[in-house]
Amino acid sequence: MKQVVQNYKSGELAVLDVPVPGCKPGGVLVRSAYSLISTGTELMKVSEAGMSMLGKARSRPDQVAKVMQSVATNGVPATYRKVMGKLDSYTPLGYSLCGVVEQVGAGIDDVKVGDLVACAGNEHALHAELNWVPKNLYAPVPDGLAPRHAAFGTVGSIAMQGVRQGESRLGEVALVIGLGLIGQLVVQLLAASGVRVVGVDPDPVRCELAERLGAAACGDPESAAVEASVAELTGGHGVDQVYLAAGGGSNQPVELAARLCRDRGRVVDIGKCRLDLPWNAYYEKELDVRFSRSYGPGRYDPEYELEGRDYPIGYVRWTERRNLACFLDLLARGSVGVEPLVSHIADFDDAVETYQRLKDGDLKAVAVLFRYPVHPDHPDQAAEAERAGAPAVAVPAVKRRGGTVPTPARAAKAPVRLAFVGAGNYATSMLLPHLARRDGVELSTVVTTTALSAANAQRKFGFAEATTDLDAVLGDPSIDAVFVVTRHSSHAELTRRALLAGKTVFVEKPLALTEDELAGVLAAVEESGNDRLQVGFNRRFAPLLQEARKRFGARTGPANLRYLVNAGRLQHGSWYLRQGTEGSRFAGEGGHFIDTASWLLEADPVSVYAVATSGNEGSGDIQVVLRYPDGSTATISYVTTGPAGFPKETLDLVAEGRALRLDDFVRASVYGRKRWVSSRLPKARDKGQSAELAAFIKAVRTGGPMPVPLESLVATTAATLAVQAGLAGGAPVTLARAR
Repeated sequence: MKQVVQNYKSGELAVLDVPVPGCKPGGVLVRSAYSLISTGTELMKVSEAGMSMLGKARSRPDQVAKVMQSVATNGVPATYRKVMGKLDSYTPLGYSLCGVVEQVGAGIDDVKVGDLVACAGNEHALHAELNWVPKNLYAPVPDGLAPRHAAFGTVGSIAMQGVRQGESRLGEVALVIGLGLIGQLVVQLLAASGVRVVGVDPDPVRCELAERLGAAACGDPESAAVEASVAELTGGHGVDQVYLAAGGGSNQPVELAARLCRDRGRVVDIGKCRLDLPWNAYYEKELDVRFSRSYGPGRYDPEYELEGRDYPIGYVRWTERRNLACFLDLLARGSVGVEPLVSHIADFDDAVETYQRLKDGDLKAVAVLFRYPVHPDHPDQAAEAERAGAPAVAVPAVKRRGGTVPTPARAAKAPVRLAFVGAGNYATSMLLPHLARRDGVELSTVVTTTALSAANAQRKFGFAEATTDLDAVLGDPSIDAVFVVTRHSSHAELTRRALLAGKTVFVEKPLALTEDELAGVLAAVEESGNDRLQVGFNRRFAPLLQEARKRFGARTGPANLRYLVNAGRLQHGSWYLRQGTEGSRFAGEGGHFIDTASWLLEADPVSVYAVATSGNEGSGDIQVVLRYPDGSTATISYVTTGPAGFPKETLDLVAEGRALRLDDFVRASVYGRKRWVSSRLPKARDKGQSAELAAFIKAVRTGGPMPVPLESLVATTAATLAVQAGLAGGAPVTLARAR
């Protein structure tokens, strides 16, 4: 299928051929009929992409701050790869469309194949021939409403949420500053509510359009006629509300709002304009400044948008989806009209030219629609829901039916052919750069559920194919190994399927989030005899730690290990916080540290004791004590409340008069009869990904043993799950080996 994309680094716009997105549970696959260009938001993004790197930095100081924090935590080289990887990627455009349901995912019963729906979301309602849209981001189109009008649903919801934030009442007077697409819709919604409206915009054509659509008067912000109209309509008191629907760097809108608003009036920011509030003016009138967050309640809440959890109507009357449905109803009843706003309808194939004309000013428009070719086929195929499991703590035995499946004979010089399932930030910044430049490796296929991420990975790393069809990859006998680098909740199931397909598997941590998931993986090993599995516990492969362990030497007695992990706080909205589906944060990454401790102590733990100092294991500080067969102990302090500038990982190992210290993979030292200290400033923090991948590829190529025994991977996973059980029970958990 085709999709409009932009490279944020170069500013390039393109209509790209990308794989068709998969139809996941909880949503529908929609074939676009019309999609709407936001001439404000989208053109601002297009313009930013054309800036120099310095210009981009100046326009996004919030992102610059994140980059600096990443430098402090991960070092310059890793941060550079991460930032350049994001910048030099195709990003999608669009967030408002209307289309026909082509496929219905599991759990959806309110629409069927062939239904017309309006869709919202800058990750789901894109300028693309097909989009997967979750339940709370689409609404059925009322009978009789034209598809090109229904495509305005999202921007209509944005305008509607702004009006709701203003709490307008019948008979009041409102000022709308900025008469672009959103401003024109705000004017109509206010007029339909019985509010008299004064509009402000420097463009006389837009002013005339707003007056035709219901505004009492409109004019240039510099014009005395605007103030005169406000005075006449309000008896000299000033307007009850001001809606800021303008963009740009001028502070004129907020200054005008203060001048024309009445005492204790309301100022609602809908657009993205400069907000240097003149303190005296706002203080003296005690103005109520409010922000309108996009389409309405539910926006940026992954449980609402992605998992389909609605808010009870008794507590939240108007959500994103209810706003969308309400606006469609107003359109269908003729209370609001969008046909006068349509300046141009372009064929989807002409998307790049259309954006360029808008950017250059050749096309003057309030609203522009893309029209898509009609597709006659709408197959009905529901996806299966993912299997869920229950948490547990046992260490299951590894059983292999008839021994390990022999590795097929390989030609001596034949490349190792790899497939990647998932192409997110970790895969593209920490794994694929190492594999793309490795001799004897062929990146065969990349599989993702979103079309554009697969296309980006194909372009940047040279995959031969990009697809959303996992079954085709698992059924391809030419693929030697499969990398599973997806969200945590899917790791176990994807690993199980790949093992049953006879593939060698590299799965990023965690291997599993529950005992049932872990049991499913091991059942696949037993059923198939295929134990060719590696989990991405890379720290044991770090050259600095390998050297330090070698210099520490062998020991005969017990040891004490302390591992401080300054994990830091997560940003609001991070998928790591979705404990209901993705497990706790420690369950997701704690295996790294348990594996490192077990590798240094040369054994698997026999018991786990865990306590959360904040009382909340999901987001607080955790202390984990692991006990080993020879009496050794390892204490892992996993903290989220530490300072941002403090090293992320520090480790100390003490035994028999010797000590090993690792300082955040930047420096290591060993104290004993002789002291050894590594170089202070290595070229980068090398946490072992390159060496880990080299060992994995060697095992695939030669058919030799996997880099880490499966029994060790299972023990580490079980110990990680035991932390959750220990926190819940408040007592040590014994890790009994099944037989």
